[in-house]
Amino acid sequence: MYKYLFFLTASAIPATALAQSPSEQALAEIVDRQDADGATPAEVYASAAVPRDAAVITVTANGLGTDLRNTGQSVTVIDRTEIETIQGADPVRALNRVPGLSLSRSGGIGTVTSVNVRGASADQLLVLVDGVRVADQASPSGGFDFGNLLLGTAGKIDVLRGSNSTIWGSEAVGGVVDVSTRTERGLTGSVEFGARDTLFASAAAGAGNDDVFFGLTGSWYETDGFSAAASGTEADGSQQFALGTTAFVNLTPSLELFAHGNFAEGEVEIDGFPAPTYVLADTEDTQKTTRYWGDVGLAYYGNDLTLRAAYSRSDTERANRNGAGTGTFASDGSSERVSLRGEYRLLGGLALAFGGDHEWTAFETSFDASAETEISGAYAQLGWVMGRLAAHAGARVDDHEQFGTHVSFGGDVSYGFGSDWRLRASVGEGFKAPTLYQLLSFYGNTELEPEESTSYDLGVEKGQRGSGLHLALTGFRRDSDNLIGFGFTAERPSGVYLNTARARAQGVEAEAGIDLLRGLRLAGIYSYVDAEDRTSGLDLARRPNHFGTIYADWQSAFGLGLGADLRIVGPSWDNGANTNRLDGYELLDLRASFGIGDNLELFGRVENVFDTDYQTVAGYGTAGRSVFGGIRAKM
Repeated sequence: MYKYLFFLTASAIPATALAQSPSEQALAEIVDRQDADGATPAEVYASAAVPRDAAVITVTANGLGTDLRNTGQSVTVIDRTEIETIQGADPVRALNRVPGLSLSRSGGIGTVTSVNVRGASADQLLVLVDGVRVADQASPSGGFDFGNLLLGTAGKIDVLRGSNSTIWGSEAVGGVVDVSTRTERGLTGSVEFGARDTLFASAAAGAGNDDVFFGLTGSWYETDGFSAAASGTEADGSQQFALGTTAFVNLTPSLELFAHGNFAEGEVEIDGFPAPTYVLADTEDTQKTTRYWGDVGLAYYGNDLTLRAAYSRSDTERANRNGAGTGTFASDGSSERVSLRGEYRLLGGLALAFGGDHEWTAFETSFDASAETEISGAYAQLGWVMGRLAAHAGARVDDHEQFGTHVSFGGDVSYGFGSDWRLRASVGEGFKAPTLYQLLSFYGNTELEPEESTSYDLGVEKGQRGSGLHLALTGFRRDSDNLIGFGFTAERPSGVYLNTARARAQGVEAEAGIDLLRGLRLAGIYSYVDAEDRTSGLDLARRPNHFGTIYADWQSAFGLGLGADLRIVGPSWDNGANTNRLDGYELLDLRASFGIGDNLELFGRVENVFDTDYQTVAGYGTAGRSVFGGIRAKM
C-alpha cells in the first residue's frame, strides 16, 4: 500500500530552494559579524543543509550549530548535493567518503549494517536524526542499525569522530552521527530502477517563508535482492518506506516553535542457522522493523543568549517470523527525553555553553518482561574565540538510576595560520551506560558500570572539504575500559554480562582534494586504524587496518556529469580470536548524469564494475556488478 500512496506523490514532479529557518538565518548573520569583528558565534541548531559557498555548520561538535572552523574536533559534513551526486539509497555509499569509518553488513540493503568509527564498536556510536536519539533500546547492545536508514529523506549527514560525552552524554564513545531530514521549498522527486528489480523513489516538498515553514519528504525502496547466505541460492529481498516532516513558525522575531516527525517501516528476508547442521543457509525467515521518532520545542535567539528546549521520543519495534509466518521473536524499545541547550555570550569572544537533559528508556521482548530506567545529565562548556584562535573546555555530570554518577571532561582548540591553514586538537572522554538488556534481562547484571573512553587527536588542515585545495592529516588514539562482555560465573552458569574488556584504537587519517580543471575535482581519504583488545593483544573483529576511498567528479558546461568512486579495504579478522580471515577488496563505482533544462536530470551508475567477490561478514554474500538508471525532476 505504501508504494502506491508514494507514487501519487512522486509521479508528476517536473528549482527547489532550501528552507532557511530563523535558526539558520540568525546563524548566517552571526557568522558574518564574526568574520567582520572576530566575535564568537552564537551556537544555534541548523536544520537544513548549508549552501556550499557558505560557512560549513556542524551540530555534532558542540550540541548547537557552530562554524566548522571554530572547533578543534574532527568533523565531516556531507550535504544533500553530494548525496544526490553519489546516487542511490544506501547510506554506506556516502559514509565511505568519511575518514575513520569502516562498515560491515550481513547481506543486502536492509540487513544489519554496522558502522565502526576509529575502531570503536558499532554500539559506541551515538546516532541522531534531527537531534533525536534513534538507537534501539531493546537490542542487547543498544546500537543503531544503519540497515534501517536510507538516503531518500536525508538532507545532511554530520559526522564527528572521537569521544564527546561532555556534550552528548551516553553512547558518544567512538563519535556522533546526526542526520538532518530534507527541508526544501518547492517540489522535487526522483525514481531509479536497476539490478535485481530494485526500485527506489523519493520526493520532498515544502512551502513557507522566513516566518513559517512546513516540509514533507518520503521514500520507497524495494528489491528482489540476493541470498544473504553466500552459500545460498534463494534471493532475499527487502522493502522500506520512510516519511519525514519538518515544521517551524516564528512566534516572535526571536522565538521559534519547531517540530520534527519521522516514520520508517521495513521488512527484510533473512537467512538463518537451520537444523540439523546449524550453519548459515537459506531460510524463509523475515524481520519487520517499525520506527517512529520526533521532537517538539522552542528556540530563543537573543542578542547574547541562545536557548533551545525540546521534548523528543523514539520507538523501535521488531518482529521476526519463520517461513510458516509464525512469530519467533518480538521486541519494543523506546526513549523519551526532555532537554535544554543554550549559550550565553559573556563578553567579547568569551561564551558559556550549557545544557541539561533527562531521559527515560524502556524495553520489552518475547523473553523479557517490561523494564525501564532513567538518566539525568548537565554540562557546561566555556568557549573563547579571538581572531583565528578558538578554544573550548567543559565538563558534564550524569546520574543513572542503576550505576549512579559519572563525570566527563573534554576540550578542543583550533588555530588558523598562514594561507587558510588550521592546526586543531581535541581531547574527550566518553561513556556508554549499560543497556536495559544488559542490566535487567535474564542475563542482566545490575552491578554493571558504564563503559569508558578517553580519546585524543591532533591534526593540521588546509582549506575546507569540497572546494579548492583541501589537505588534512590527523593522528588519533582512544583508550577504552570497563567494556561489557558476556561471560560465565559460578553463580550465573547460564551466562551474565560483565565489565571485563579493555581496548585501544590508534591511527592516522588523511584527506586531500583539488580542483584539477574547471568542473573537475579529485579527492580521497585514507585511514590507518590499529584497534586491539588490550587484554588478549588480538585485533578487534572486522576492523581493517587500512581502508580508503578515491573519488572524482566532472561537471561540464552543457549538463553532462561523470564520476567515479574507488573503495579500497585491507584484510581483517571476522572473529575476536583472530582465526577467521576476511580478505581485502577493491570496489569501483562509475556514475553519470545529464541535465535537461533547469528542472530535469537523467542519471545512472554501475556499482562494483569489476564484479568483485568479497565479504564484510564471514559467510554473508554481497552484491555483484549492478546497473541502475533514473530520473530526477524539480518544480
